[in-house]
Amino acid sequence: MSAVPGSVDRFLKSGKLVVAGVSRSGKQPANGIFRRLAANGYDVVPVNPIADEVEGVVCYHDVREVPGDVGAVLVATHPSVAVDIVRGCADRGVKHVWLHRSVGQGSYSDDAVAQCRRAGIECIAGGCPLMFCEPVDPFHRLMRWWFQRTGRVPR
Repeated sequence: MSAVPGSVDRFLKSGKLVVAGVSRSGKQPANGIFRRLAANGYDVVPVNPIADEVEGVVCYHDVREVPGDVGAVLVATHPSVAVDIVRGCADRGVKHVWLHRSVGQGSYSDDAVAQCRRAGIECIAGGCPLMFCEPVDPFHRLMRWWFQRTGRVPR
């Protein structure tokens, strides 16, 4: 096991984690991340603008609607809506945002990263929390190794 980078550690230990981009079908990467984080004991809340329930739990339409304190938000949506989610995070005082990105564009958006900077939000721009959430499966372990060497996730 490699050491968990500080930004990742702060994200995972920030309290309530919101996963934006879960689908009603359960077939999106966000759903897999949501399930795995929940199975590992994290307090995880799903967000989808058109779903009232996802994965058998109450789903909120916007980050601003999630009750209580929100420590961090994983954005696993189309990049065109990522900046709007980050604005919601800024409105809520969220301190940590992770823009999910595997191969391809993922949720990454230059505008979303810039919005995080303007709002003082610590942003992880790329990769996936499952690359660091023990036990790490072989696929995510390989992706972590590769992405750390190419600068796409924190080392």
